[in-house]
Amino acid sequence: MSPIPSPSIIVFDVNETLLDIETLTPLFTRLFDDDNMLREWFAQLVLYSQTMTLSRLYAPFGELGVGALQMTADIHKVSLTDDDIDELKQRMSEMPAHADAVPALTKLCDAGFRLVTLTNSASSASPTPLEKAGLSTFFERSFSVESIEKFKPAPETYQMVASELSVEMSELCLVACHLWDTIGAQAAGGHGAFLTRPYNAVLPAASVPTPHFMASDLVTLSDQIIDYQQ
Repeated sequence: MSPIPSPSIIVFDVNETLLDIETLTPLFTRLFDDDNMLREWFAQLVLYSQTMTLSRLYAPFGELGVGALQMTADIHKVSLTDDDIDELKQRMSEMPAHADAVPALTKLCDAGFRLVTLTNSASSASPTPLEKAGLSTFFERSFSVESIEKFKPAPETYQMVASELSVEMSELCLVACHLWDTIGAQAAGGHGAFLTRPYNAVLPAASVPTPHFMASDLVTLSDQIIDYQQ
């Protein structure tokens, strides 16, 4: 890996990176009798959010999440009720923090990094999902793509953060457990820190940017970022 300047601001993805989406599994198991259906729904949600941006269209991420649930149910010939949709919304608003989140964020703060979040999800009234998960105090700002109506990994999403913080893209490091997210950040001129949580892996193909940092847990990933700074 060629030398890169050390980032000063760490930008965290939220869903699955910091907050545990596996707590949605009971809903999908009940509806589809299959623990793996959560992943099918989530893949559809990501696919169609990116499709909307590529098509120069926009709908809030939560609305697309409900739509993706209905689409998945239609595909598998499952009937949904209003209560099912309400349960999805409730569970999405109350996802707990991963066990490695607080230790990793504490390390980065103690090392002097500025921390912010960038999420595809729309902003919400207090208490926010990050507040409910006990993570909000670590971050100086929380950004949502709703302000520019483009979903990650559109370059404008990462550039918005740099512009709002009055820094160059090279000062940002995007931490995410989705490779498509780190690819987007690196293509926009930032650093990429890839968290290989379950169901996420590198894409070994030509021209796919290699993450600058990579680990299977947030604490180790944070240590790599801190050590690079020294």
